[in-house]
Amino acid sequence: MSSIFAKIIAREIPADIVYEDELVLAFRDIAPQAPVHILIIPKREIPTANEVRPADETALGRLVLVAAKIAASEGIAEDGYRLIINCNEHGGQEVFHLHMHLLGGRSLGPMLAK
Repeated sequence: MSSIFAKIIAREIPADIVYEDELVLAFRDIAPQAPVHILIIPKREIPTANEVRPADETALGRLVLVAAKIAASEGIAEDGYRLIINCNEHGGQEVFHLHMHLLGGRSLGPMLAK
């Protein structure tokens, strides 16, 4: 079964897309956790980080390059931002299509609650 992200890629579900190329798609999170909260996904459906293959290296490197480009365009690059990739249930992954969260626009505090 395709994930909700695959449906966004196929334009079956609308999204506020901020970037797209042949390898990745980036769109605003519908439940933002910061003033800027954008999800960056590979177009190839990879369920978790555990399923990444050597052939995915270019697309996954592109996630980071696109994150930096979007951070600059959103005006958060200079103050800083956070990039997060969750893996499986204990890692907090909710959608099983590998994705990177780009968060910024305010101080984000510590990485994990104690």
